[in-house]
Amino acid sequence: MTVESAQPEATEAASKPLEPEFAAGALPVLGHSWKMVRDPVGFLTRLRDHGDVVRIRLGPKTVYAINSPEHTGALGLSPDFGIGGPLWDTVEVLLGKGVVTSNGATHRRQRRTIQPPLRMDAIQRYESVMVEEARTLADRWRPGDTVDVTAEAFRIAIRVMARCLLRTENIDELSDRLNAALHIVITRLFRRMCLSFGPFYRLPLPSHREFDRALAEMHRLTDELIAERRRVPMDGPDDLLSVLFEAKDENGEPISEQELHDQVISFLTASSETTGVQLMWILDLLTEHPEHAERLREEVESVVGDRTITLGDVRKLTHTNNVITEALRLRPAVWILTRRAFAETELGGYRIPAGADVVYSPMAVQRDPRSYERHLEFDPDRWLPERAKDVPKYAMVPFSVGNRKCPGDHFSMAELAIILATVIPKWRFEFVPEADRSTHVGLTLQPTRLLLKAIPR
Repeated sequence: MTVESAQPEATEAASKPLEPEFAAGALPVLGHSWKMVRDPVGFLTRLRDHGDVVRIRLGPKTVYAINSPEHTGALGLSPDFGIGGPLWDTVEVLLGKGVVTSNGATHRRQRRTIQPPLRMDAIQRYESVMVEEARTLADRWRPGDTVDVTAEAFRIAIRVMARCLLRTENIDELSDRLNAALHIVITRLFRRMCLSFGPFYRLPLPSHREFDRALAEMHRLTDELIAERRRVPMDGPDDLLSVLFEAKDENGEPISEQELHDQVISFLTASSETTGVQLMWILDLLTEHPEHAERLREEVESVVGDRTITLGDVRKLTHTNNVITEALRLRPAVWILTRRAFAETELGGYRIPAGADVVYSPMAVQRDPRSYERHLEFDPDRWLPERAKDVPKYAMVPFSVGNRKCPGDHFSMAELAIILATVIPKWRFEFVPEADRSTHVGLTLQPTRLLLKAIPR
C-alpha cells in the first residue's frame, strides 16, 4: 500500500464522529431519572463538566444532553432535528398536534397561520385587554395585603389569553376553571416525562385519576371556548379565534375541528403557563432587588406619567425590558427542551443516531460561567447595548431558536412589560415569613408559593 492510497483512509478515520461519554451515576432500570426528578436543574447543569455532548439514561432510554451555546444553536437550526423526545411525547397528551408539537409541512403551515396576529405590529389589537387586566390586578389589592403571587400571576396570564382568544366578558368562570385544571396537569407531566412507564399511569391510583380528570377538563373547556365563539359571531378578525376559524389547510379547506381544538389548547396552556411563571419570578427578583424596582418605577413615570400605558411606551422602557430579559436568563419558565433526530447525524463532532432524543436546558446554558460574568447575579444592565454585545451567540435562548422559536415571544414580552409598568409604580413588595420561595419542578419551574406583602408607594 502506498502513502497516497493510505491517506484517504486515515482522513476518514480522523473525521469519524465521536461517541459521547455516559454520565456517571445511572441506576439499574431508572438510569438518571431519579436525579432528574430530585434536582433536575442541578443535574443538567453539572453535565457540562462531562463535555458539551453527554449521554444519559431516562428509564430504559438513552438521551443525548447538549451543554453549550454553540451546540444549542446548531441543534435549533439543523433540519436533522425536530420536535420529539420525552418532553414533547409527554406534552402531546395535552396539546395534541398543534403548532407547538407538529413537525414538517404541517408545522410550517400552522406557523404561517398563527404568526401574523402575534407579530409586534399586530399586537396593538390586544393592547386594551392587557392594560385592562393589569389595572384590575393592581387595583384589587389593599395596603398591607398578603398577595398570593403564584395564584395571581396564573390568573392574569390565563385571563389575558382567554380574552384575546374570545372577546367576551363572560370569561371569569372559564378562566378560574382553566387555572385549576392547568395547574394539576402541568405539575404532573414532568414526572411522567422522567419516569415514562406508560402502563403505570393506567393504574387506578388517586393521583392518576386526578390527572385524568384535570386533562379531560382542559379539553372540555377548550371545546366550550370554541362553541361560545361560534355562538357569538363577530365581523372581522378581532380575536385570535377569528384567525383560526379563517385558517385553511394545504388543500385550501378550513382546518379540521381537531386541529382547531389543538391550536386553541396550545394557546391557552403554553402561553398562559409560561407568562404566568415568568411574572412570578420577575416580582420575586424585584422584591429581592428593590433598587431595580425603584429604577423601573422612575422610568415608567418618566415615559408614561399619569396616562394609560401604550405599546408605543413599552418600546421606550429600556430598564423595564432589561429586567424582563435578565429574569428570562436567570430564571426562565421553560427550563428544559427536547428534540429528536430524523436521521443519523452529528452535533459538535459527536454522532447522534437516527431516532435519538436530545435534551438541553435553557437555564443551564444561560447560567454558564463561560458565557456570563457573575453568572448567578441578577444584573439587568448586562443587556445594555455596550455589554450585551459580549454575550456569545445562542447563550440566551429563552424562546428557543430557528423555526421552533416561540411565535408568541413578542406577545409575552409586551404583556409582561405592561403588567410591570402598571403594578410597580403603585406597589412595592416585601417577602412574608410564610412564603415558600423554593422552586417547584414541573414542565416549568416556578416558586412553590410566592407570598408578598403589598405596600403602596
